Amino acid sequence: VTLYTYPENWRAFKAQIAAQYSGAQLKVASTPPAFTFGQTNRTPSFLSSFPLGKVPVFQGDDGFCLFESNAIAYYLSNEALRGSSSEASAQIMQWASFADSEIIPPASTWVFPTLGIIQYNKQATEQAKEEVKRVLGVLNQHLNTRTFLVGERVSLADITVVCSLLWLYKQVLEPSFRQPFANVTRWFVTCINQRQFKAVLGEVKLCDKMAQFDAKKFAEMQPKKDAPSKKEKANKEGGKQQQEKKEKKEKKEDKKPSAPAPEEEMDECDAALASEPKTKDPFAHLPKSAFVMDEFKRKYSNEDTLTVALPYFWEHLDREGYSIWYGEYRFPEELTMAFMSCNLITGMFQRLDKLRKNAFGSVILFGTNNDSSISGIWVFRGQDLAFTLSEDWQVDYESYSWRKLDVDSEECKTMVKEYFAWEGEFKHVGKPFNQGKIFK
Repeated sequence: VTLYTYPENWRAFKAQIAAQYSGAQLKVASTPPAFTFGQTNRTPSFLSSFPLGKVPVFQGDDGFCLFESNAIAYYLSNEALRGSSSEASAQIMQWASFADSEIIPPASTWVFPTLGIIQYNKQATEQAKEEVKRVLGVLNQHLNTRTFLVGERVSLADITVVCSLLWLYKQVLEPSFRQPFANVTRWFVTCINQRQFKAVLGEVKLCDKMAQFDAKKFAEMQPKKDAPSKKEKANKEGGKQQQEKKEKKEKKEDKKPSAPAPEEEMDECDAALASEPKTKDPFAHLPKSAFVMDEFKRKYSNEDTLTVALPYFWEHLDREGYSIWYGEYRFPEELTMAFMSCNLITGMFQRLDKLRKNAFGSVILFGTNNDSSISGIWVFRGQDLAFTLSEDWQVDYESYSWRKLDVDSEECKTMVKEYFAWEGEFKHVGKPFNQGKIFK
């Protein structure tokens, strides 16, 4: 089953967190070539299944399709998340509707200018702040005697409302603003520290200082919007100087083949969030390598591991350009049910999505429920531990102990063979193979 979205989409988080709780196996397609926002979602085949062209959307292995994030999250939930009685289910629906109609509109008005997505309007922002205070007041009162929104444990209500509040807490709800709503913050922090939330969201840092309108970022983002409206916007917002600047930029862009602009019916904020400035390639400083990782991955995926993929790997591996590492989960005593332990691995893989071109990993769960361990073999571009090269890749790696292997040692050859093939003695583990996952 596949969830199509752009990276870090808070709407998609709802479905991903629900899947963490239910154990649903969910593949997230958020980056090229699997999914390119603004292109894939405008192809005829995509629109035939999802006529709005918006994301997130869901497609099951049997072809079953869903759009709208709340529906997708509901479908991926188990009974505990959906509510064990008709009353509980109705209350969960109530809070999901509350999030969409009462939280999201003022949150967007207040937060989006701080991200440079929309122009700042003082009156609208002040009004949005008052509306946010009102909805936080409602939540604070409700949570005065409750740990969670519905019942005694996390439900879809908590998942939905937490995701709706995420940008507020990250960008603008500074300590003095949130102080009157201590119950809400206590509940929010409780939720985001649940393992299933963390597996998707990583570490969520509550804002220290209220973010303000980012005029520079707003100006940078403008050229990414529809070309016909640029001049009109420039006239309204920037006067003659800004107009000249934009016209120069437009002339420059005319010479290049223009990227498809989001259609009018596309969600403007989605387009802006998805088009965050490209970060520098963390591997740009390394010389080009003759080892073609994609070709090895094709061999591994399509042909026999022991007779084809492994010999290809050792024959073509660039020992100067790549390194091999052994990683072992440091807290095996915390591992309980096997499916939950597997979700830990899946969550890590999803957050490392942009590392795929320069890495390959085989991570295995050994043992049984309440007596298990996780370890794996990773191949990285360069001689350093790749996670340290980008902040985006550092959510999970400190939960593992890492050891660089001597590529030509017998130990390394044995481990690579066993972990890539998912069979062997695994003498260093002392527990039987349970299941494995491949990062490729």
